Amino acid sequence: MAPVILVLNTGSSSIKFSLYSGAEIQLSGQISGLGAVPKIELESRASARRVERLLTAQEGENHRAALKALLPVLEEELNGCHVDAVGHRVVHGGTKYTGPVRITDEVLEELGKLEPLAPLHQPHNLAGIRGARMAFPGASQTACFDTSFHRNHPWVNDTFALPRSLYDEGVRRYGFHGLSYEYICDYLKISAPDVYAGKVIVAHLGNGASMCAIRDGQSIGSTMGFTALDGLPMGTRCGQLDPGAVLYLLTTKGMSADEVSDLLYRESGLKGLSGITQDMRTLTLSDDPKAAQAIDYYVFRARRELGAMAAVLSGVDTFVFTGGIGENAAGIRSRVCANQDWIGMAIDENKNNTNAIDISTEDSRMKVLVIPTNEEEMIRRHTEKLM
Repeated sequence: MAPVILVLNTGSSSIKFSLYSGAEIQLSGQISGLGAVPKIELESRASARRVERLLTAQEGENHRAALKALLPVLEEELNGCHVDAVGHRVVHGGTKYTGPVRITDEVLEELGKLEPLAPLHQPHNLAGIRGARMAFPGASQTACFDTSFHRNHPWVNDTFALPRSLYDEGVRRYGFHGLSYEYICDYLKISAPDVYAGKVIVAHLGNGASMCAIRDGQSIGSTMGFTALDGLPMGTRCGQLDPGAVLYLLTTKGMSADEVSDLLYRESGLKGLSGITQDMRTLTLSDDPKAAQAIDYYVFRARRELGAMAAVLSGVDTFVFTGGIGENAAGIRSRVCANQDWIGMAIDENKNNTNAIDISTEDSRMKVLVIPTNEEEMIRRHTEKLM
């Protein structure tokens, strides 16, 4: 019998979940609004049933309570089957975890030490693990890391020009969105092995955003560094920032470390620049000039990092858009690719507007692809291998 695997992607106020029987997805959904107005949404492919209901305040009080509320809903869909394994997305694996691992008390303790490196994600990832271990005590639990894909990139992309002792302590560039990049590489290895073997830049553009330079399926460079703040501007995160600006905020402005952290993680990016929202769809439809300026900066930085990643690879054969914005915002793709003849990039606007997989023109020296990512499927594969 095919193993039943539950994949959990736990955020600050939500839990996204997918249930697989073998490689076949049976249902997917999310619990949102934890601690506020909690709601469960579920769509079952097996029974063609859709569930959408509000949870009580007690059911949605925290991640553990929400998983307990989810359990009977899953049991109804499973028809007597039990969950064999649970796979978790964990943003930070530090230097120790270079691949997926079975979760033990020791592993959970080690991952807790990394919470300061990913304060927006790690605490909630671990809360989801603790809740799942209680909700599914007989299932094996696997942690899959966003940092693992980058752990073998070159030393020059791994370090900062700080005293070596800090590097030895773990102050280094980790890179993130690794599960997404790994999925794209697996997809290319099967569907386009010639592309996989070349020089590829993947742009994961969403509420979180980064780019990765990849050669022969290996991470060579990433725009994200020590934390998930670096590189491209994001929904609410600032992206690349002169560290002197942080010193200014702490000293001249007299902000506390917590206030600076909140500013950089939750009040910056598209939200901070526009003063409206972090949602790209809303900004695109807005006639507010600040919305247009926020998008201009987003595009400018994407174009700049594209050039940087091309330099890391000494040229580029293929550029891949993925992530919520990368997969769906044709206008953003068009602007990122405009007037890029110098690098051999040219796109067909008709293909781009229909979200074709290959949006390159016939005479483009570089392939430009749009590939939907699937981090949940990547987690499922890893979890099944470790069962």
